[in-house]
Amino acid sequence: MNRQKIRKLLITISLLLFPVTLYYFSPALIINAGLNGIINGSFIVFMLLFLLSIPFGRVFCACLCPAGGLQECAFAINDKKPKQQWKNNIKYIIWVVWIGTVIFCYFYSGKIVAVDFFFETKKGISVSSIQSYIIYYGIVFLIFIPPILFEKRAFCHYFCWMAPFMIAGTKIRRLLHLPGLYIRVKEKNGCVSCGKCNKVCPMGVDVVKAIKGGQIKSAECIQCGACVDYCPQNILSYGMIDRKEKNNGNREEA
Repeated sequence: MNRQKIRKLLITISLLLFPVTLYYFSPALIINAGLNGIINGSFIVFMLLFLLSIPFGRVFCACLCPAGGLQECAFAINDKKPKQQWKNNIKYIIWVVWIGTVIFCYFYSGKIVAVDFFFETKKGISVSSIQSYIIYYGIVFLIFIPPILFEKRAFCHYFCWMAPFMIAGTKIRRLLHLPGLYIRVKEKNGCVSCGKCNKVCPMGVDVVKAIKGGQIKSAECIQCGACVDYCPQNILSYGMIDRKEKNNGNREEA
């Protein structure tokens, strides 16, 4: 349980720092930087999210994402479980169009003229003017409304432009059979289908169903460990994929 308290503390701190860090997650600022031939903060952050997801999956979503913290605040209003259907694919369409635009902008600029991590920030702080506050609250509104109107962490599931980076990194890890953090099922026959894991999962993953397959491999799993901590049978744990597991034949969930 202490692990979940620490996780929630970290994600709350991340949310409180969002006015400072906003531009480092901006999908728009990287386009402007590309047109000017500049490698900016969000470019570097997105690349780090991809690279770090190879060993750690979507831990960033669980512990450090301010958008995740904002959406978990909405659980008190709406804790409906996501249906995990075709709508999850919306974020990939958004991501492909956006990435295509970013690539075009950098090619259009012709060359990289500078690396400026603090591009368009004021001494590293994103929200530093009336105009940037308007942008900030507009983004907060866009992130907060979907989980209130639809389901838990709906923005993560359907609209997030950062999640595909980490999902891609995780899939590459599995394809290459590299070690990486995952939720291990120690004894799938020990599950009594009490449903506590499903209830506490902030992403609404059907953990009970995944346990029957022997490993939680849903692309929507953020390795938060809530299912590990609240399982009354203690059949779940963190693990690192090893050689004997790489050909286990488990089917990956959508």
